[in-house]
Amino acid sequence: MDIKWIDGGVTAPKGFKASGVHAGIRRNKMKKDLALIVAEKPCVASAVYTRNKVFGAPITVTRKNLENGIAEAVICNSGNANTCNADGVEKAAAMTKLVELHTGIKSENVIVASTGVIGQTLPIEPIENAMSSLVGALSLEGSGDAANAIMTTDTVKKEFAVETVIDGKTVRIGAIAKGSGMIHPNMATMLAFVTSDVSISKEMLDKVAKEVVDDTINMISVDGDTSTNDMMTVMASGLAGNAEIDCDGEDYKIFKEALFALLKKTAMTLAKDGEGATKLIECHVVGGSDVKIAKAIAKSVITSSLLKAALFASDANWGRILCAIGYTEGDFDITKVDVKLVSKVGEITVCENGSGVEFSEEKATKVLDTDQVTVYVDMKDGDASATAWGCDLTYDYVKINADYRT
Repeated sequence: MDIKWIDGGVTAPKGFKASGVHAGIRRNKMKKDLALIVAEKPCVASAVYTRNKVFGAPITVTRKNLENGIAEAVICNSGNANTCNADGVEKAAAMTKLVELHTGIKSENVIVASTGVIGQTLPIEPIENAMSSLVGALSLEGSGDAANAIMTTDTVKKEFAVETVIDGKTVRIGAIAKGSGMIHPNMATMLAFVTSDVSISKEMLDKVAKEVVDDTINMISVDGDTSTNDMMTVMASGLAGNAEIDCDGEDYKIFKEALFALLKKTAMTLAKDGEGATKLIECHVVGGSDVKIAKAIAKSVITSSLLKAALFASDANWGRILCAIGYTEGDFDITKVDVKLVSKVGEITVCENGSGVEFSEEKATKVLDTDQVTVYVDMKDGDASATAWGCDLTYDYVKINADYRT
């Protein structure tokens, strides 16, 4: 299957415009803080949300609005999470009504999201005052502005798009996302808004969204904290003109692989941009007895604070990898496990059959002193595999989060 990376983010698929402006929610007047994505027609829509028992008011409103599987717009602010507020639901609903007032799109067809500080009242006035300029700025080139507007402590913009061919038609999928800290399954602290011009049924969109999220966004961690506002939404306009995907067939498989590629790249970029991070850590597990155990082991490794700290220092302290594998729930034999460390510089085996082997510390340091390191784990217990992504733990992570609210 041919998947091509293209420009345009959420406006790459047919039928979508986007914008982002500074409304005044954030003090920094140079920082955009309000984003809007609008479809030219009602779309089939689906979403996956945080599993935190404390969740933001926007999730309450969006869940209700998506009960019918239809959406036509996304509005999102940064700088304030609108979580744990007595008037939170009222404010989130007000945001959807402002979209209706200024665009004519029914408020119940609006996805609403917020990100930022928890427990502070969201001022609605700046959003009201900015709506005219936000709607006026909608364009086919507006995806980048929308991506910038949803960023909080992110240091890089997350905006991607792909295209493929389904039923002889060119189909595009685009995404913008944000996330840097408070990232841990399920989901990671992030917002991701996906658009596509594919024609697909609600049932199959729900299915593909969950399946792909489970293997991408739910396989990343920065700091072990599951956020309150996490949300991944998909809107499909159907304007590509393919025959509707309504079953598990070849067309579904092609769309799933394209969405997987898009969200895998998004997930890896989120992990690499972890607060204070200097390197992306990937754990690839092979030889697992089943996928559940392979996933659990991969997550254990990339969430180990001790290992994250060691890799920050480019220290091949492989015992921390074995330790993380060892406290993973599941039935497996640690005396079979092999571990090697891999990067663009080379690779080095540090453990065979659960025991250490002699290796050059100097070479190991060179292998680890890069911006991306893979911990390769062979369980030698079956055919299952899994991959998870995280980042190193640095001094700057503490500094960023110590100063975040003030």
